[in-house]
Amino acid sequence: MVAQINWIKTSVRLLLVIFCLSFGIKAQAQLPSLLTDDETETFLQNIVKPIFKVAGISFNPNKIHLLNDMSLNAFVSDGNNLFVHTGTLITAETANELSGILAHESGHISGGHIMRQKLKIQDLQTLSVVSLIAAGATAVASGRGDAAMAVALGSHGSLLNSLTAYQMQEERSADESAVRYLKALGQSPQGLRNFMKTIQKTNRLSGHKEIPYFRTHPMSAERLSFFESAIKKNGGQTSSVYDKDFQFVKAKLTAFLLPIERVLQKYRSSDSSDASKYAHAIIKFRQKRYAEAIQLIDDLIVKFPQNPYFYQLKGQFLFESGKIEQALTAYEKSLSLKPDSIETMLLYAECALESKNRKSNLQHIINTLNKIQLKRENASAWQLLSRAYFEQGKTAESFYALAKYSLFMDNIETAKLQIKKAKEMKPSSTLELKLKDLEKQIKQMEEI
Repeated sequence: MVAQINWIKTSVRLLLVIFCLSFGIKAQAQLPSLLTDDETETFLQNIVKPIFKVAGISFNPNKIHLLNDMSLNAFVSDGNNLFVHTGTLITAETANELSGILAHESGHISGGHIMRQKLKIQDLQTLSVVSLIAAGATAVASGRGDAAMAVALGSHGSLLNSLTAYQMQEERSADESAVRYLKALGQSPQGLRNFMKTIQKTNRLSGHKEIPYFRTHPMSAERLSFFESAIKKNGGQTSSVYDKDFQFVKAKLTAFLLPIERVLQKYRSSDSSDASKYAHAIIKFRQKRYAEAIQLIDDLIVKFPQNPYFYQLKGQFLFESGKIEQALTAYEKSLSLKPDSIETMLLYAECALESKNRKSNLQHIINTLNKIQLKRENASAWQLLSRAYFEQGKTAESFYALAKYSLFMDNIETAKLQIKKAKEMKPSSTLELKLKDLEKQIKQMEEI
């Protein structure tokens, strides 16, 4: 759980840039992708909101993000944005573990650690850049990448010591804050202790050794000792009202993201639990055994008739199997249970535009897509809006929606052409103002 820029990785990347430039190699970086899943995001919001409240942090559900990364991690960034790796959700055993992890990250936010880290790094940056320039000069003069590495690492040694010691203090502070928040909520720090043990076990299995010099966290043994003491002192509940929700979230992420063989190892056919049935429904869907998938999700709906996510998933199964009208009914039922789900509204609109009755339903589809944009602008919603407006005969609005979509895709020139087309269609005064605002936005983007 890292709540800062990892200086070690940053330094190595800079050194690699020097190396690559010296030898004409193109360096590429791969970043994990953001996932959108309303069920998982709602679960995380339910866990985070009470923690933020006791921590005195303003809560914004749009600042909780899910990263498709199987490593065990969660972190915070500028603006109180919280990122949780899918690997953390899949690996954690209970909602109490997630509460502990996210309470720790909340400690970084309330402690102002992000800003202080930035200031600390700025203090060190000048010396770091000087050492990297020296390393680059060495590489150019000698033609040896190893000489450049030696110069840079030698210069960085004291800087790394300074920053990692500072980061260790912050991790201890975040642990202490997490224990306070959990106590205020009547929850035990046992889950956080358990997850630290999982990390420790993962390190051993991977052959990773905890080297104090290069660690940005305190040693796991030290943290475990602190949590053991807090468990005895504070007590608290290890169960949660969200335990069932968490088991469904784990099953869903596991079934969609991991290879089917690994999913079947975790959720065996002999496992009759509801979470296992959820996982097997998704496995059948991935195998294109749609009838079996729908039967399994129907079994869950009978048992949990107020769960909107089962209807949403049933809609997805039906849509992918070509049963458009039945899928539409499932999405409508899901929205009746959770009307403000952006994900379900988007799936409903996509399905409705394929329906045989779409002509009579176009205005409702448009209203639904515009509702999404008011809550959180979405590229796919703009694309669907363009189609809906076009089928309704509103070509100016269709080109405007396409221009918005193009901007989301960072295609400014295409957006300009689409704005021009919209203007040629004699738009209404309201739309004309929107087009002008869009042109101003593009101008500002080009000036940056």
